Amino acid sequence: MASEMIVNHQEKAYALLQADAEKILKLIKVQMDNLTMPQCPLYEEVLDTQMFGLSREIDFAVRLGLIESKDGKAIIDTLEKELSALHDAFLKK
Repeated sequence: MASEMIVNHQEKAYALLQADAEKILKLIKVQMDNLTMPQCPLYEEVLDTQMFGLSREIDFAVRLGLIESKDGKAIIDTLEKELSALHDAFLKK
């Protein structure tokens, strides 16, 4: 019973982190769709804050043993690749 509870908490933690990552991904996609300048101070501030917050959430979940460090890194890496794609798309504009 206890191991089922731990697995359930781990699944919930991962799902919540993924949901937060999806919100950030939506911000990136909106920027890509509009090709709004990535250097816009407001955009950068919001995205930086969101990314920092997610990284802190991931660190906390890792420290609690709710997710593996590699899984948290994979979430961040995916978002960073999307950010890179946004910057590349803007530069090609």
